Amino acid sequence: MAVKLHRCRNIWVKAAGHPCWRVQKALDDQGIEYEIVAEPWFGKRENITRLSGQRKYPVIEFEDGSIYREESKDMAATIRAGKLRERQGAQGSPAVSQPTST
Repeated sequence: MAVKLHRCRNIWVKAAGHPCWRVQKALDDQGIEYEIVAEPWFGKRENITRLSGQRKYPVIEFEDGSIYREESKDMAATIRAGKLRERQGAQGSPAVSQPTST
């Protein structure tokens, strides 16, 4: 199974400065299989917040449910360096992380 790339719905934007495209292109360039999960551009971004604990795109979700999220330039550099799998499990999955105190 391929990783999932959670990104904004603006899949047509293929500009070098666009964070989602930057990471998607790095995945393409490295021949890494992925599934695009197009998320809302505006709004609460509840799914992204649930997955990663924050609202920024892009987010990579691994097969085991762990996620990887950094600034897009750092994510692209990690992917291009062939180190994406090293990030698997490194940040865990906020959906199953420790409960928050109230």
